[in-house]
Amino acid sequence: MRRVKYVLPFLLALLLAGGCKKAPVAANEVIAVQVGQLPASPGDARWEGAPEYVAKLIPQDLVEPRLAQASTPEVRVQALTNGTDIAFRLRWADPDQNDTAEPGKFVDACAVQVPVKRMPNPPAPQMGEQGGGVQIAYWRADWQAWVNGRVDDIKSIYPNAEVTHYPFNAQSLEKGSPEQKETAKRYAPAEAVGNRRQGARQSAVESLLAEGPGTLSPNPAVAVKGSGARTKDGWQVMMVRPLPDGLAPKSRTSVAFAVWQGSNKEAGARKMRSGWAPLSLQEKK
Repeated sequence: MRRVKYVLPFLLALLLAGGCKKAPVAANEVIAVQVGQLPASPGDARWEGAPEYVAKLIPQDLVEPRLAQASTPEVRVQALTNGTDIAFRLRWADPDQNDTAEPGKFVDACAVQVPVKRMPNPPAPQMGEQGGGVQIAYWRADWQAWVNGRVDDIKSIYPNAEVTHYPFNAQSLEKGSPEQKETAKRYAPAEAVGNRRQGARQSAVESLLAEGPGTLSPNPAVAVKGSGARTKDGWQVMMVRPLPDGLAPKSRTSVAFAVWQGSNKEAGARKMRSGWAPLSLQEKK
């Protein structure tokens, strides 16, 4: 009995120690910590203990369409780097999971923005300005669901719908044949011209470039990747990109963030955004 008396508290202590996670250290800037290998996901243990910057968000009310009602108050940001690429993890509270792009519905999303070139004074934080471009990594919840394997077709979104006939599904056309593909393009014009905003995707993150509101365009020169996942009270998203221009151990640059809350009908320019925050490197201890 005496042995059991001493063994039980010991086992309890081990369980408690194993369940403890290292809390992030609060920081007044975004600090990218040097690591040997970047995390594989936003839930990776490598994020534990990394400095955390709380970016306060404000409604985008400078250009139309403006966001009239504030939603997400802040986003918590951490950064890690392997010396070549930098990974950002964004975490924010959102009680509703909006990841279905149906008519009349909006999806949750987030973005990380850095200047194209390091400048004495960074460009306007709202999408940059002419001569002061910005690079943007953009994640969407519906894209994440597609990457995770969800199929968004008419039958899955509307189970009771009955499709009588689509010309490109005609039995007289061999599936995958040039004739079938050509016929499909006639009934999917956006896809035919390379507009992949909807449908199956290989990545939940997109690389964009802008020089002011209304100038957003694809940015194939900067490769981005990442993934997102639901937490008990919101989202956590990891995005990886090359180190921004001018970011070095003794040289800072700037970074800004944006969050879209689908339940608040946010899309495009209707979003919550931050101002510029300092972005620096911290050597691995």
